[in-house]
Amino acid sequence: MKAAAIISKPSKPELASIFPDLFGWFRRHGYHLYLDEETAGYANEGAEVVPRVDVGDRHPDFVLVLGGDGTLLSAARAVAHAGVPILAVNLGSLGFLTEVPLSEMYATLEAVNQGHCPVEERAVLQCRVIRSDECIAQHFALNDVVVNKSAISRLVDFELRIDDTFVFSYKADGVIIATPTGSTAYSLAAGGPIMMPSVGAFVVTPVCPHSLTHRPLVVTDKAQVELLVQSGHEEAFLSIDGQVGMPVLQGDRMICSRATHNVKLMRVRRTFFDVLRNKLKAGQR
Repeated sequence: MKAAAIISKPSKPELASIFPDLFGWFRRHGYHLYLDEETAGYANEGAEVVPRVDVGDRHPDFVLVLGGDGTLLSAARAVAHAGVPILAVNLGSLGFLTEVPLSEMYATLEAVNQGHCPVEERAVLQCRVIRSDECIAQHFALNDVVVNKSAISRLVDFELRIDDTFVFSYKADGVIIATPTGSTAYSLAAGGPIMMPSVGAFVVTPVCPHSLTHRPLVVTDKAQVELLVQSGHEEAFLSIDGQVGMPVLQGDRMICSRATHNVKLMRVRRTFFDVLRNKLKAGQR
Protein backbone atom coordinates (compact mmCIF):
# COMPACT_ATOMS: atom_id res chain seq x y z
CA MET A 1 0.00 0.00 0.00
CA LYS A 2 1.18 3.50 -0.80
CA ALA A 3 1.93 5.73 2.17
CA ALA A 4 2.38 9.46 2.68
CA ALA A 5 2.89 11.73 5.66
CA ILE A 6 1.74 15.29 6.35
CA ILE A 7 3.73 17.73 8.47
CA SER A 8 2.11 21.11 9.16
CA LYS A 9 2.99 24.45 10.63
CA PRO A 10 1.34 24.95 14.03
CA SER A 11 -1.28 27.66 14.52
CA LYS A 12 -2.41 27.99 10.90
CA PRO A 13 -6.25 28.26 11.10
CA GLU A 14 -6.63 27.94 7.31
CA LEU A 15 -5.50 24.31 7.56
CA ALA A 16 -8.87 23.34 9.04
CA SER A 17 -10.55 24.18 5.72
CA ILE A 18 -7.83 22.53 3.61
CA PHE A 19 -7.72 19.11 5.25
CA PRO A 20 -11.15 17.61 4.43
CA ASP A 21 -10.52 17.77 0.67
CA LEU A 22 -6.85 16.87 1.10
CA PHE A 23 -7.65 13.73 3.12
CA GLY A 24 -10.23 12.83 0.49
CA TRP A 25 -7.58 13.05 -2.24
CA PHE A 26 -5.25 10.70 -0.36
CA ARG A 27 -8.07 8.20 0.30
CA ARG A 28 -9.15 8.16 -3.34
CA HIS A 29 -5.57 7.50 -4.42
CA GLY A 30 -5.07 4.65 -1.98
CA TYR A 31 -2.60 6.15 0.48
CA HIS A 32 -2.11 5.24 4.11
CA LEU A 33 -1.57 8.53 5.94
CA TYR A 34 0.78 9.43 8.78
CA LEU A 35 0.21 12.75 10.53
CA ASP A 36 2.49 14.60 12.88
CA GLU A 37 0.92 15.80 16.11
CA GLU A 38 0.48 19.38 14.83
CA THR A 39 -1.54 18.15 11.85
CA ALA A 40 -3.59 15.74 13.96
CA GLY A 41 -4.86 18.72 15.92
CA TYR A 42 -7.00 19.65 12.93
CA ALA A 43 -8.22 16.19 11.90
CA ASN A 44 -6.92 12.65 12.16
CA GLU A 45 -9.78 10.41 11.07
CA GLY A 46 -8.43 7.33 9.32
CA ALA A 47 -4.78 8.35 9.76
CA GLU A 48 -1.96 7.27 12.04
CA VAL A 49 -0.54 9.95 14.34
CA VAL A 50 3.21 9.86 15.06
CA PRO A 51 5.63 12.37 16.60
CA ARG A 52 7.36 14.48 13.97
CA VAL A 53 10.78 13.09 14.85
CA ASP A 54 9.51 9.56 14.10
CA VAL A 55 7.91 10.25 10.71
CA GLY A 56 11.02 9.23 8.76
CA ASP A 57 11.15 5.89 10.56
CA ARG A 58 7.74 5.01 9.03
CA HIS A 59 9.32 5.30 5.54
CA PRO A 60 6.40 6.92 3.67
CA ASP A 61 6.71 7.35 -0.08
CA PHE A 62 6.85 11.12 0.46
CA VAL A 63 6.07 13.82 3.02
CA LEU A 64 3.75 16.72 2.27
CA VAL A 65 4.82 19.81 4.20
CA LEU A 66 2.23 22.56 4.68
CA GLY A 67 3.73 25.79 5.97
CA GLY A 68 6.72 27.98 5.27
CA ASP A 69 10.44 27.47 4.99
CA GLY A 70 10.75 26.98 8.75
CA THR A 71 8.35 24.04 8.66
CA LEU A 72 10.31 22.55 5.77
CA LEU A 73 13.59 22.86 7.68
CA SER A 74 12.05 21.09 10.68
CA ALA A 75 10.61 18.35 8.46
CA ALA A 76 13.94 17.88 6.68
CA ARG A 77 15.73 17.18 9.94
CA ALA A 78 13.05 14.61 10.80
CA VAL A 79 12.99 12.60 7.55
CA ALA A 80 16.17 13.26 5.54
CA HIS A 81 18.14 10.47 7.24
CA ALA A 82 15.54 7.98 5.95
CA GLY A 83 15.76 9.24 2.35
CA VAL A 84 12.11 10.30 2.27
CA PRO A 85 11.31 12.92 -0.42
CA ILE A 86 9.59 16.13 0.67
CA LEU A 87 6.91 18.06 -1.21
CA ALA A 88 6.58 21.52 0.33
CA VAL A 89 3.50 23.72 -0.16
CA ASN A 90 3.88 27.35 0.85
CA LEU A 91 1.50 28.76 3.44
CA GLY A 92 3.98 31.38 4.63
CA SER A 93 5.12 34.72 3.29
CA LEU A 94 8.45 34.39 1.44
CA GLY A 95 8.54 30.66 0.78
CA PHE A 96 11.96 30.51 -0.87
CA LEU A 97 12.21 26.75 -0.36
CA THR A 98 8.48 25.99 -0.24
CA GLU A 99 7.90 27.13 -3.78
CA VAL A 100 4.62 25.27 -4.54
CA PRO A 101 1.66 27.64 -3.97
CA LEU A 102 -1.52 26.29 -2.44
CA SER A 103 -3.33 26.83 -5.76
CA GLU A 104 -1.02 24.27 -7.43
CA MET A 105 -1.06 21.68 -4.63
CA TYR A 106 -3.42 19.16 -6.21
CA ALA A 107 -1.85 19.37 -9.65
CA THR A 108 1.54 18.77 -8.06
CA LEU A 109 0.20 15.87 -5.99
CA GLU A 110 -1.12 14.29 -9.18
CA ALA A 111 2.32 14.62 -10.73
CA VAL A 112 3.87 13.01 -7.65
CA ASN A 113 1.35 10.16 -7.74
CA GLN A 114 2.16 9.51 -11.40
CA GLY A 115 5.91 9.64 -10.80
CA HIS A 116 6.36 12.81 -12.86
CA CYS A 117 7.70 15.14 -10.16
CA PRO A 118 11.51 15.48 -10.22
CA VAL A 119 13.51 15.10 -7.02
CA GLU A 120 16.42 17.41 -6.23
CA GLU A 121 19.00 16.44 -3.61
CA ARG A 122 20.42 19.07 -1.27
CA ALA A 123 23.54 18.77 0.88
CA VAL A 124 23.21 18.54 4.67
CA LEU A 125 25.69 19.77 7.27
CA GLN A 126 26.58 17.56 10.20
CA CYS A 127 27.72 19.49 13.27
CA ARG A 128 29.34 17.87 16.29
CA VAL A 129 29.95 19.84 19.48
CA ILE A 130 33.15 18.74 21.22
CA ARG A 131 33.75 19.70 24.85
CA SER A 132 36.81 18.38 26.72
CA ASP A 133 37.42 15.88 23.89
CA GLU A 134 33.90 14.46 24.23
CA CYS A 135 31.09 14.83 21.69
CA ILE A 136 28.24 16.28 23.74
CA ALA A 137 25.80 16.96 20.87
CA GLN A 138 25.27 16.25 17.19
CA HIS A 139 22.94 18.11 14.85
CA PHE A 140 22.08 18.20 11.15
CA ALA A 141 21.32 21.39 9.20
CA LEU A 142 19.87 21.98 5.75
CA ASN A 143 20.52 25.74 5.87
CA ASP A 144 23.23 26.66 8.31
CA VAL A 145 25.13 26.24 11.54
CA VAL A 146 25.56 29.56 13.37
CA VAL A 147 27.58 30.47 16.45
CA ASN A 148 26.57 33.89 17.76
CA LYS A 149 27.32 35.94 20.83
CA SER A 150 24.63 35.79 23.47
CA ALA A 151 22.28 38.74 23.90
CA ILE A 152 24.43 40.57 26.43
CA SER A 153 27.95 39.44 25.54
CA ARG A 154 30.70 41.34 23.79
CA LEU A 155 32.30 40.23 20.54
CA VAL A 156 33.30 36.57 20.56
CA ASP A 157 36.71 35.27 19.47
CA PHE A 158 36.66 32.31 17.11
CA GLU A 159 39.45 30.26 15.61
CA LEU A 160 38.75 28.74 12.20
CA ARG A 161 40.45 25.56 11.04
CA ILE A 162 39.92 23.71 7.75
CA ASP A 163 40.96 20.04 7.70
CA ASP A 164 42.93 20.60 10.94
CA THR A 165 44.84 23.51 9.35
CA PHE A 166 44.66 26.92 11.03
CA VAL A 167 43.07 29.54 8.74
CA PHE A 168 42.62 32.64 10.91
CA SER A 169 40.94 34.03 14.01
CA TYR A 170 37.74 36.04 14.02
CA LYS A 171 36.56 38.64 16.49
CA ALA A 172 32.93 39.01 15.50
CA ASP A 173 29.29 38.89 16.54
CA GLY A 174 29.18 35.39 15.10
CA VAL A 175 30.13 32.99 12.33
CA ILE A 176 27.81 31.21 9.86
CA ILE A 177 28.65 27.94 8.13
CA ALA A 178 26.08 27.56 5.36
CA THR A 179 25.19 24.97 2.75
CA PRO A 180 24.40 26.09 -0.83
CA THR A 181 20.72 25.91 0.17
CA GLY A 182 21.42 28.15 3.17
CA SER A 183 23.51 30.60 1.16
CA THR A 184 20.32 32.58 0.42
CA ALA A 185 19.35 32.81 4.11
CA TYR A 186 21.28 34.36 7.03
CA SER A 187 24.61 34.10 5.18
CA LEU A 188 23.29 36.26 2.34
CA ALA A 189 22.04 38.89 4.81
CA ALA A 190 25.53 38.93 6.36
CA GLY A 191 27.19 39.58 2.99
CA GLY A 192 27.82 36.02 1.81
CA PRO A 193 27.55 34.85 -1.82
CA ILE A 194 24.58 33.17 -3.50
CA MET A 195 25.46 29.60 -4.49
CA MET A 196 23.55 27.30 -6.81
CA PRO A 197 22.15 24.35 -4.83
CA SER A 198 24.22 21.88 -6.86
CA VAL A 199 27.57 23.49 -5.97
CA GLY A 200 29.78 21.15 -3.93
CA ALA A 201 30.80 23.73 -1.36
CA PHE A 202 30.05 25.42 1.96
CA VAL A 203 30.50 29.08 2.80
CA VAL A 204 31.92 30.41 6.08
CA THR A 205 30.56 33.92 6.69
CA PRO A 206 31.56 36.12 9.64
CA VAL A 207 28.80 38.25 11.19
CA CYS A 208 29.90 41.87 11.76
CA PRO A 209 33.61 41.03 12.04
CA HIS A 210 35.90 43.48 13.84
CA SER A 211 38.35 43.36 10.92
CA LEU A 212 37.22 44.51 7.47
CA THR A 213 39.62 42.01 5.88
CA HIS A 214 37.54 39.07 7.12
CA ARG A 215 35.32 38.09 4.19
CA PRO A 216 33.14 35.08 3.40
CA LEU A 217 35.18 32.00 2.57
CA VAL A 218 33.94 29.28 0.20
CA VAL A 219 35.36 25.80 0.87
CA THR A 220 34.80 22.41 -0.74
CA ASP A 221 32.09 20.27 0.82
CA LYS A 222 34.69 17.55 1.29
CA ALA A 223 36.42 19.71 3.91
CA GLN A 224 36.03 19.56 7.66
CA VAL A 225 35.29 23.01 9.05
CA GLU A 226 36.09 23.59 12.71
CA LEU A 227 35.23 26.58 14.88
CA LEU A 228 36.91 26.93 18.26
CA VAL A 229 35.13 29.29 20.67
CA GLN A 230 37.48 31.54 22.63
CA SER A 231 34.93 33.63 24.49
CA GLY A 232 36.56 33.73 27.92
CA HIS A 233 33.78 34.05 30.47
CA GLU A 234 31.28 35.23 27.85
CA GLU A 235 28.71 32.70 26.66
CA ALA A 236 28.03 32.09 22.96
CA PHE A 237 25.12 30.23 21.37
CA LEU A 238 24.97 27.54 18.69
CA SER A 239 21.94 27.62 16.38
CA ILE A 240 20.94 24.94 13.85
CA ASP A 241 18.74 26.23 11.00
CA GLY A 242 17.62 28.96 13.40
CA GLN A 243 15.43 26.42 15.22
CA VAL A 244 17.53 24.17 17.46
CA GLY A 245 20.26 25.49 19.71
CA MET A 246 22.43 25.26 22.79
CA PRO A 247 24.92 27.43 24.72
CA VAL A 248 28.60 26.92 23.89
CA LEU A 249 31.47 27.71 26.20
CA GLN A 250 35.13 28.68 26.13
CA GLY A 251 37.10 25.90 24.44
CA ASP A 252 34.11 24.23 22.76
CA ARG A 253 34.71 23.08 19.20
CA MET A 254 32.06 22.90 16.48
CA ILE A 255 33.17 20.41 13.83
CA CYS A 256 31.13 20.61 10.63
CA SER A 257 31.28 18.34 7.60
CA ARG A 258 28.95 17.09 4.91
CA ALA A 259 26.51 14.49 6.22
CA THR A 260 26.27 11.08 4.60
CA HIS A 261 22.63 11.72 3.69
CA ASN A 262 20.96 14.44 1.60
CA VAL A 263 17.58 16.15 1.74
CA LYS A 264 15.36 15.13 -1.17
CA LEU A 265 13.07 17.93 -2.35
CA MET A 266 10.30 17.27 -4.85
CA ARG A 267 10.35 20.26 -7.17
CA VAL A 268 8.02 21.86 -9.66
CA ARG A 269 9.67 22.73 -12.93
CA ARG A 270 10.92 26.16 -11.92
CA THR A 271 14.63 26.80 -12.04
CA PHE A 272 16.71 28.10 -9.15
CA PHE A 273 17.05 31.40 -11.03
CA ASP A 274 13.28 31.67 -11.46
CA VAL A 275 12.98 31.42 -7.68
CA LEU A 276 15.72 34.04 -7.19
CA ARG A 277 13.89 36.49 -9.42
CA ASN A 278 10.43 35.81 -8.00
CA LYS A 279 11.23 35.51 -4.31
CA LEU A 280 14.31 37.68 -3.77
CA LYS A 281 13.61 40.06 -6.66
CA ALA A 282 17.19 39.41 -7.81
CA GLY A 283 18.28 41.47 -10.81
CA GLN A 284 15.23 43.75 -10.65
CA ARG A 285 15.55 47.52 -10.56
